[in-house]
Amino acid sequence: MRLIDAHHHLWDLSVRDQDWITGEAMAPLRRDFSPADLAAEPGTGELTATVVVQTVTVPGETPELLALADSAEGRLIAGVVGWLDLTDPGVTDALAALRERPGGRYLVGIRHQVQQEPDPRWLLRPDVARGLAAVAAAGLAYDLVILPHQLPAAVEAAARYPGLTFVLDHLGKPPIASGEIRDWAADLRRLAALPNTVCKLSGMVTEADWRRWRVADLRPYAQTAIEAFGPERLMFGSDWPVCRLAASWERVLATARELTAGLGPAEREAVFGGTAERVYRLSAR
Repeated sequence: MRLIDAHHHLWDLSVRDQDWITGEAMAPLRRDFSPADLAAEPGTGELTATVVVQTVTVPGETPELLALADSAEGRLIAGVVGWLDLTDPGVTDALAALRERPGGRYLVGIRHQVQQEPDPRWLLRPDVARGLAAVAAAGLAYDLVILPHQLPAAVEAAARYPGLTFVLDHLGKPPIASGEIRDWAADLRRLAALPNTVCKLSGMVTEADWRRWRVADLRPYAQTAIEAFGPERLMFGSDWPVCRLAASWERVLATARELTAGLGPAEREAVFGGTAERVYRLSAR
């Protein structure tokens, strides 16, 4: 069975600061993380391929990730979800320029930290809509990193652009630590009702209690996503190294496998490889 990690990060603090890594609780992340570090994690020997995802909203990061994917060091990287300014009037040209750079063929999607935007309807702004249309025209996916209160706007955006595949990162960050589920689940199901939406089975351990979480805490949220999207629209992602705040890469994989144990072999193949390969068109790269 193929194993694709559809969501992980890399950074080098000597090149660029990660200004979101602040405070004592986040201290374990305040170091460099390279492809070699990921390969050294127990369990990653099973990996067939990975998708690396942007972490900061600066123009320089995406070209660096593309070049890394094109190098021997990044041989496991089959795709890059990068960042560019969707509100830039020249967004179409900016996308084309990224694809012309070294490693440009590895660009599979675009993401913006919508979770940090104070406007809950940021995705529906006219200038953002122009950018989303450009992403769709380029044949790329759009990763959604949002908070639960931003799910309604994501539903509207996905309905407006049926030709654009929206990939929901981390199940929309449900409030697992508090155990609340009703409102998030209702909005998630509305998003999943749209055929151009996909969900990553990722990021759950860091939405739970970092030190005391159990698989049982995650199960209601994972099961809601499985039932809403179905295996053909779910993909596994570790969210490494962020997951290390609550669990190792190996434990995240084992947890995802336990949460999907009730699926059939073909369905698990979709979650752990097939969906990512199809949605991000990894085989074409």
